[in-house]
Amino acid sequence: MKQLRLLAASLLLILLAGACAAAGSSASPDLADLAYGPHEHQAIDVYLPERPETAPVIFMVHGGGWVRGDKRNTRVVDNKVARWLPQGYIFVSVNNRLLPDADPVAQAEDVGRALAFVQEQAPSWGGDPDRFILMGHSAGAHLVGLLAADPAIATDQGARPWLGTVPLDSAAFDVAAIMTQPHLRLYDRAFGEDPAFWRDASPTQRLTGAPAPMLLVCSTRRVLPCDQARDFAEKAKGLGGDVEVLAVDMSHGEINKELGVPGAYTEKVEAFLSRLTRP
Repeated sequence: MKQLRLLAASLLLILLAGACAAAGSSASPDLADLAYGPHEHQAIDVYLPERPETAPVIFMVHGGGWVRGDKRNTRVVDNKVARWLPQGYIFVSVNNRLLPDADPVAQAEDVGRALAFVQEQAPSWGGDPDRFILMGHSAGAHLVGLLAADPAIATDQGARPWLGTVPLDSAAFDVAAIMTQPHLRLYDRAFGEDPAFWRDASPTQRLTGAPAPMLLVCSTRRVLPCDQARDFAEKAKGLGGDVEVLAVDMSHGEINKELGVPGAYTEKVEAFLSRLTRP
């Protein structure tokens, strides 16, 4: 029965990954398609509050099963921008190379490279390069989780330390565990057959020291995300980390789309952001 639930959870992730790429945002970036590398997907959008001055930055990575998705998707952008720009945050939405051009570890390196670029440019936009929060949904949650677990992925690209990380409903903290259980082709395409690569692509496996504070959001409507989030959090806490699991009764897609909508869920995430970013 547990194997069937795992397969159903993976199927849901595939369906939602496809939906994630569909709808464009109604919000218009102030700075669009800024390139941080030569590939067409190595680009960011920047949304600015009025008169930013040493503003904190939310650095957001979209989902899409490591194979699709876009930084301008309405679920990625709209409600978050509406909520946090009026509070003085800069919101940066990130694209990265996708399969088959880049495997998930290379995608995480892209995110690190984008982070270095945005930190360098932030003062020219009124942003504070020392007050960054990393956020990502689904596959993007896996990518920011990898950076949180092993910051060298980002610092090797020139990035500076950041304040904290908010992965939104990742089911892939421990890729090695996923690949040795019944799973769907989504994971085979992303992670292949090499157990050494599974370990390299696993935030839980790469975690060797206390990460910067993390808030791991997971859906109680799926089996894998909360189980994996709790296992990661337990290991991180054992290493001295400040890591909390926020389990919410929302679907995978709602966790992304509804963040920023007034209510208890947004308020809990906002409390985490405020705790880390207040001057």
